[in-house]
Amino acid sequence: MTDASDWQPIDPAAADYVPDLPDRLAAVLHAGRAPGLHGVVVVRHGRLVLEWYGAGEDFKWNESLGSATFGPDTLHDVRSVTKSVVALLYGIALADGRVPGPEEPLLRHFPEYPDLAADARRTRLTVEHALTMTLGLEWDESVPYTSTANSEIAMEMAPDRFRFVLERPVVEEPGIRWSYSGGASALVGRLIAKGTGQPLQDFARRALFEPLGITAFEWMAGHDGVASAASGLRLAPRDLARIGQTVLDGGRWSGRQVIPETWLDEALRPRVRIDADREYGYQWYLGTFPAVAGAGAPPLPWVGANGNGGQRLFVVPDQDFVVAITAGNYDSPNGSTTPLTVLNDVILPSIQR
Repeated sequence: MTDASDWQPIDPAAADYVPDLPDRLAAVLHAGRAPGLHGVVVVRHGRLVLEWYGAGEDFKWNESLGSATFGPDTLHDVRSVTKSVVALLYGIALADGRVPGPEEPLLRHFPEYPDLAADARRTRLTVEHALTMTLGLEWDESVPYTSTANSEIAMEMAPDRFRFVLERPVVEEPGIRWSYSGGASALVGRLIAKGTGQPLQDFARRALFEPLGITAFEWMAGHDGVASAASGLRLAPRDLARIGQTVLDGGRWSGRQVIPETWLDEALRPRVRIDADREYGYQWYLGTFPAVAGAGAPPLPWVGANGNGGQRLFVVPDQDFVVAITAGNYDSPNGSTTPLTVLNDVILPSIQR
């Protein structure tokens, strides 16, 4: 049973890390190898092994809030980590019978668009295609998120974000290929709001955040007032780690089943391959880390959530640890470098057993 109220820092050696773990992180920072790092939280065996915060420019999407000194209670843009949180909310709503199952036709639950439902090519879309980002619709988020050439930004500017997603040109059969899409996450968020009769942020507060003891969060909305299911969350890193620990513990927190374990079994199962190193479940990434237990040891499976700029949540069941990382490298081609340096050069090599 885990309760973050007990997350007082402990000696890393008490959780089978090298005693000088903080010094190793400091050395990487001093060498300038983790630029833009804002926060790191490492939890192992349900205990807080490392917590570090820095300073840098704070943002709400593309709006600069100026320089900030980050700390345990400072909210941070976690961008597309939001998608993975939405998937957890979907599982909670599904257990309550509030949303359709993954196998159900998607457009059946958007009856406000009868013209789209009349298109035979779109009738093959299911909820699962949205959950796995395999809709087969035209979508491009490869350009910066400051441009309407980016499909997510164009969606945010559209009069009706959900129609915008569902009417994108059909470019291939659904279920074939993973194509990164904030629009897919928007559809999942809309199904939750419809089914629960609550704005997404209100359902999140009641069904997930309050049970986990998360008392402060912000969920940014578009010009239409709809909370962004793709990238709107601002969370403190320690609270992000709470979510990871709950996933690690099969959906349980402080003795309460918050997220259905059966849903986690489904959501964290590989559904589609992204590339040589990663697969995708229901809005969660899956992969492996190199072995840490010496020659001949198997690679370590992980599940995780990623966000623009270096936001990462890693859950590693075989080693019983969670890592939450925040950074400020938004829209940078090297945005992934900082969290991966912290993970690969500090955290993983520091495990003793």
